[in-house]
Amino acid sequence: MAPAPAEEQRSSAARGARPDTGVGTDPGPSRVVLSSGDIDRALTRIAHEILEANKGPEGLVLLGIPRRGYPLAVRLAAKLAAADSGVDPDSIVGQLDITMFRDDLSRQPTRPPARTILPAGGIDEKTVVLVDDVLFSGRTIRAALDAIVDLGRPCSVRLAVLVDRGHRELPIRADHVGKNLPTSRSEKVRVRLTEVDGADGYDEDLVAIESSTAETAEEGTR
Repeated sequence: MAPAPAEEQRSSAARGARPDTGVGTDPGPSRVVLSSGDIDRALTRIAHEILEANKGPEGLVLLGIPRRGYPLAVRLAAKLAAADSGVDPDSIVGQLDITMFRDDLSRQPTRPPARTILPAGGIDEKTVVLVDDVLFSGRTIRAALDAIVDLGRPCSVRLAVLVDRGHRELPIRADHVGKNLPTSRSEKVRVRLTEVDGADGYDEDLVAIESSTAETAEEGTR
């Protein structure tokens, strides 16, 4: 039997992906829009953009927003090190928890805070690059900016996201984008990374757009 075309295989992978549990309605059809290779190439390009915008690696700090922003930040740091031998990837990566700065705490299910972990050199007078998986309304990034104010005074803050799906509710723009995905509000963008989702049966990274009969809340206010 001849193998199925690549696009059909990717769609099948999305249909076979396990839907999130918790808040939301039954998931509709989904389609994979970024494969593992696509994600890797997007991160490579973003890493080079960061170096170019910063005119080198000096003073760079990457802060990933849990859950999937942190492993993306770790990957970006590795790619920065591959592009510039002056980068020590372990010394520039941190994690920024924004739970207590969100403006939807009263409407969302209780979520345990993650740890905020700063690089040894802190963030004062550094160029901080916030890293997240999906940029949607901009409210997650607003919360991240508030969290940064409590931690120090960087010289500048930039934003790198794997996916920008539009529908902004606040005047926030990403500086580095892996993929712009036009979507409707009734669709969900699902990012699956092996570091976070491997235990749920995802052995490859992917980004999928999932149709839904109603808006859902889990990833709806990012």
